[in-house]
Amino acid sequence: MSIVTVQLGQCGNQIGHEVFNAICSDVHGTHGLCSKKENESYHEASKERFFSEEKSGVPVARAVLVDMEPKVISQTLSIAARSGCWKYDDRSHFCQKQGSGNNWANGYSVHGPKHKDRIMNLVRKEAEKCDRLSGFFTIMSMAGGTGSGLGAFVTQCLKDAFPASFILNHVIWPYGTGEVIVQNYNSVLTLSHLYRSSDALLVHENDVIHKICAQLMNIKQISFRDVNQVIAHQLGSVFQPIYTGAGPLHYSRSPLGDLMETLVPHPEFKMLGLRNIPQMPENSLAYSTFSWPGLIKHLRQMLIANATMEEGIDWQVRPPRPGSSIPSKHSTSKSLHFNTSIANLVLLRGKDMHSADLGSFQDPALYTSWLNPQDAFNLWKTPRAFNKYEKSAALVSNSQFLLKPLDNLVGKAWNMFASKAYIHQYTKFGIEEEDFLDSFTALEQVISSYTTL
Repeated sequence: MSIVTVQLGQCGNQIGHEVFNAICSDVHGTHGLCSKKENESYHEASKERFFSEEKSGVPVARAVLVDMEPKVISQTLSIAARSGCWKYDDRSHFCQKQGSGNNWANGYSVHGPKHKDRIMNLVRKEAEKCDRLSGFFTIMSMAGGTGSGLGAFVTQCLKDAFPASFILNHVIWPYGTGEVIVQNYNSVLTLSHLYRSSDALLVHENDVIHKICAQLMNIKQISFRDVNQVIAHQLGSVFQPIYTGAGPLHYSRSPLGDLMETLVPHPEFKMLGLRNIPQMPENSLAYSTFSWPGLIKHLRQMLIANATMEEGIDWQVRPPRPGSSIPSKHSTSKSLHFNTSIANLVLLRGKDMHSADLGSFQDPALYTSWLNPQDAFNLWKTPRAFNKYEKSAALVSNSQFLLKPLDNLVGKAWNMFASKAYIHQYTKFGIEEEDFLDSFTALEQVISSYTTL
């Protein structure tokens, strides 16, 4: 089944481009490390999922590009076309000349309703090209105006127009130090609206990816492109074809549906985080060897200690033993706080993956008490290696990983709101104080639900 990607705003379009690049280089690489037959079926499944065929033979991305400024889209279209490996459909983009001025209300209340018909028309055309549609993958930032405001509006339109299709929103969490003075307002409004219309939110934090670029990838002058390439690699490691638990007969039929079924057992809990190991500069790969027990041990500790990468993991954090109580169960600030999960999915790609033992992920202590660990944990795998890594593991987790950043974000936004800072910029576009209060209430409920796991 196919996924239609909707790239929204500058950030969404730049990341989307890197995602298709990563998928293409993985498919065409000579590093599959598996049988020819395996490689061919992987190739076919990936193409059906992300690309449509054109007479010229160059795969065309199943994507719709939307921005309120033309510069990034025109750059993205031309860079993809020049690659010769894949391209975008020249008719599948929509842009204007004025931008959204980093104002969520402008994107949501003005640009959204004004351009709804044209944007949704492009989405319908792209969906009609799919023999079987799994759903929509939207890519957007929360800090600005177009990705966040227009992105929230388009997501609601997708839900209304395609009620039977899954929607996964990929959201980029802004830098803590701030790119935009009103980013906390934009983020609160985005998250609360997406929570209503999306099936799940897959979150990447800019600060975390920046750290990976500096400490794992050894990049000295980190650019947005470096950050986006790390994000794209992580997304590719989840969305490229893989065998689900049903058995190694065929690749996952409905990639988004399988992901939701595995990770979102309750509509109150929709926040997904992604961890990926190993990650290193390409020139170091030749000198590195990895074992499945080592990778799995690190991945499990990253989960329970809420570590964002394999360096600097706190190995002191342990799962609570039955009958013991965590003194600070409801605190989001305790550094040794154990990260309780609702559901986890581990994806293994590469050599000898059948020998990997994932029993440690089925420990009941890792999960909330109202779910059976057998239901809460799933393992997907394929012998086909991903992007030059002989062995690699990804973890998609629905857990308390985002509690602290979410608490901080809502707290900062509330402090600004309490002093009425910048509210007039939103009310002039029709977003009233009541709308802010509704958003704060919705996110406080999310924080409360995750805290009491």
